[in-house]
Amino acid sequence: MGATTPHIPTEVYLDFLDQTIQIRWDYHALLMVGIWFVLVPLCIIAIRFFKPKPSRYGITKKISVSNMLWWWFTVHKLGLYLAVGLSLAGLIVAVTVSKGFSGSMHSIFGALTIGFGCLQVISSWFRGKHGGKYYATANPDDPETWKGDHYNMTPRRRRFEAYHKTAGYLAMLFAAGAAGSGLMQFPMPLLAGALLGSAAILFVLWMILTYQGRQHDGYRAVFGYGLEHPFNKDREHL
Repeated sequence: MGATTPHIPTEVYLDFLDQTIQIRWDYHALLMVGIWFVLVPLCIIAIRFFKPKPSRYGITKKISVSNMLWWWFTVHKLGLYLAVGLSLAGLIVAVTVSKGFSGSMHSIFGALTIGFGCLQVISSWFRGKHGGKYYATANPDDPETWKGDHYNMTPRRRRFEAYHKTAGYLAMLFAAGAAGSGLMQFPMPLLAGALLGSAAILFVLWMILTYQGRQHDGYRAVFGYGLEHPFNKDREHL
């Protein structure tokens, strides 16, 4: 027996507007593909490949949107906040015009994608304090001022990194499922071609940046490469 194709409404009556409106699913598709296959990958690339090379003292200036030394972190953070915010708006509109959750494969993949996106934002609130021997808030002669979850790689920080770095790729996997199932329900050949083209460009860009050796260790880039730093000492033979 063949699978039943979910009914896709083309118009909806909205009580709060007291009128019937046409549903533009192509706008929904363009928004979600733009978010998850352009904006989100660029945010990941920014933090993975554009950290500065490790230096003796690392980044001593305070984390700030206005501090260009931290631009790669700012792009990653604010870009993903924007991605999740736009995704939630797209989800709310889709559920509203569909009169509820459809239960289709597309809706399941989409909900999982956005759910994991929200968890990425929430998990970032638990990354802990920064710290650092040469950080702006520290006194290099007073070890008590160096302490921080990141600098000391506390269990809290390790849990955050283990989850945040892994779950992000899982969200992207669900996004691919949402895009594929969505295009099967509502075919858009040009968008499908653009999606494949985007994937090819990102693949080549990722490969080039990896070849150039731009994937610097985050801890050493931020705090410096010296063995006086706790996590460097723990990995001195790596």
